[in-house]
Amino acid sequence: MSQLSFDADLLPRLEALYRTTQILRRRRLVREALAPASGERILDVGCGPGFYVADLLENVGPSGSVVGVDRSPQMLGAARKRNEASTNASFLEGEATALPVDDGSFDAVLCVQVLEYVPETVAALSEMRRALRPGGRLLVWDIDWSTVSLHSSDAARTARVLEAWDGHLTHPALPRTLAAQLRSAGFEDVTAVGHSFSTVEHEPGSFHASVIALMEDYVGGRGDFPADELRAWSDDLQERGRRGEFFFALTQFCFTARGT
Repeated sequence: MSQLSFDADLLPRLEALYRTTQILRRRRLVREALAPASGERILDVGCGPGFYVADLLENVGPSGSVVGVDRSPQMLGAARKRNEASTNASFLEGEATALPVDDGSFDAVLCVQVLEYVPETVAALSEMRRALRPGGRLLVWDIDWSTVSLHSSDAARTARVLEAWDGHLTHPALPRTLAAQLRSAGFEDVTAVGHSFSTVEHEPGSFHASVIALMEDYVGGRGDFPADELRAWSDDLQERGRRGEFFFALTQFCFTARGT
């Protein structure tokens, strides 16, 4: 089964996801860790629909600029529309392993939940180091999907769903090896901070509900997972919510480093 396709069909879900309370929290944490300053030039690798670009433009001000790179024309279209009023935002189509930017042209680079989909992690990190000026800052944020914890009446069934869900990306547990790969790509001062995202309420439109819906759609679309078992899994989670027994948690990791 192939990875998720970041195309026009997925775009409305991503737009809604980026506005959930949990993702608003993540956007704040990213800004705090990156510490963008007025006048800086920042690169967003895998910019998606452009929310981080919009956030960072507030920090860099009119004397700075933000460039977004993404492989998806649909995502770039949404990003351009979101930032159309800004004269210091620009967007380029390209791959993380072949960034269409000049050497040493950015003060900071961020890459949020992208590298878990990229087969050649070190190659992508090396490209980000190339794009940074000497001593420039890097922020990489990814999820260790093995940390997902869900309360259900059938733990074995949940484990089967999560195992199938792992097929939606290349590196289900990327943070475990990311520090070593950052150093292999030439970065220094590597740090990692874990952030738990958890809830005991099964609320429609929330971050966790959006993730569960994506899981259900992806696993159901594989064609190799019993539809009745998947429906029973989803119904059980709904029942946990109605009975006040719902629990969902996962850990996301923020890595920072400096280029040389």
